[in-house]
Amino acid sequence: MPHATFSAPDLTTFCRLDQLGLEAVGQRLERGRAVIKCRVVKTDPGCHGCGGTGVPRGSVVRDLAHEPFGHRPTVLAIRVRRYRCQGCGRVWREDTSAAAQPRAKISATGLQWALRAIVVDHLSMSRVAAGLGVAWHTANSAVLTEGRRVLIDDPHRFDDVEIIGVDEHVWRHTRFAGLYVTVIIDLTPARNKTGPARLLDMVPGRSKLVFQQWLAGRPQAWCDAVEVVAMDGFSGFKTAAHEELPDAVTVMDPFHVVRLAGDALDQCRRRNQQQLHGHRGRAGDPLYMSRRTLHTGMKLLTDRQWARLDALFATDNHVEIEVTWTIYQKLIDAYRHRDRATGKHYLTALIESLRTGVPTALVELRKLGRTLNKRAGDILAFLRTTQAPPTAPPRPSMGASNTSAAQPWASATSPTTSSAASSRAAASDPNYTPKCDTPIDVCQAVSVLCCGCSVWTISG
Repeated sequence: MPHATFSAPDLTTFCRLDQLGLEAVGQRLERGRAVIKCRVVKTDPGCHGCGGTGVPRGSVVRDLAHEPFGHRPTVLAIRVRRYRCQGCGRVWREDTSAAAQPRAKISATGLQWALRAIVVDHLSMSRVAAGLGVAWHTANSAVLTEGRRVLIDDPHRFDDVEIIGVDEHVWRHTRFAGLYVTVIIDLTPARNKTGPARLLDMVPGRSKLVFQQWLAGRPQAWCDAVEVVAMDGFSGFKTAAHEELPDAVTVMDPFHVVRLAGDALDQCRRRNQQQLHGHRGRAGDPLYMSRRTLHTGMKLLTDRQWARLDALFATDNHVEIEVTWTIYQKLIDAYRHRDRATGKHYLTALIESLRTGVPTALVELRKLGRTLNKRAGDILAFLRTTQAPPTAPPRPSMGASNTSAAQPWASATSPTTSSAASSRAAASDPNYTPKCDTPIDVCQAVSVLCCGCSVWTISG
């Protein structure tokens, strides 16, 4: 006796044909595909012209690609009846619009499967076309039309948007025009921890005008509800946001801020490589071997990576890289601080220290300092909080430059202790808290390092 929770096997329910207004009446398994013969459940014998009764005049078979079952395409062979009105002579067929749109080659359920396979499962259009058993152009046209109807034309996709993010994206890696698009996403679910960020729109081009026109096309009530606009370092997006969303706060997200510091570190390493060796990095060069280690956070470094940094910073030839690496690590520490108010205070001190006094030789840090100071308001807006920042300790005088307490970023240690070793001890401390509340005297740090009298430490 079957279990009470089970029902009789039903091909109609299993293939979800009941959602299409169809009923399975037969099946045929062929090599490479399965064919299910169906009939329309709801008959339509009445004439829509005169209201008379129609007489069956045969039937036709409409083939529709359905969602695949068992890793092979499934085809619906629908028997559609034809009727002829006895009064006016009008001829019509049974309504199959619930199964598919007129002249469509894919069923509604098959379109849902294809759209979900591309958006959620990240399948290629070729794999989707193979699963449906149709040509690539047929699948591509149908999926684009369905995606536009379900996603783009949805009037509710712009509801409850409070935080938006904008960035450029390389759409096609070719030499032809139309390479870039401007991507706008909704970050509200990520902020409220209700789900992942969702895509709002993709607009061809990457300029201030593109983003400004997109914002101008939104209703005024929607623009008034936007509180924050997150972006990269492109000033065009910032200008467009200020003009169209004057009450919104513009934020430069941490990914792009840290990326700027990482680019400065890479450029400094490459320049130092050319000056010392006269060629690009090669497999056996210490600078080339450390290119990924330099971008790793201190608490993520292994013993082997620490040893590599110890050897790299043991020579004065790499002092500029050591200085830039220290700035890079301090920037990451400020963002990772447990207290947002303290992290904002440390980040403010770091940006202020790069505003003036950076040696001319450190061209990458000078450029980074100009960028960070120009966008300081947007960078610090990410760490905005109602808590009061911690009280900064008194700044040391310039006369104390030869003492270890003169600068927390350039404390004097023994000549045999490297910067990486000091940082290693700090990172191993579970109660370690980065100290970057005192401005950095980069000139003093470089001069002390070059004299071989002191080295930097991250621990402060």
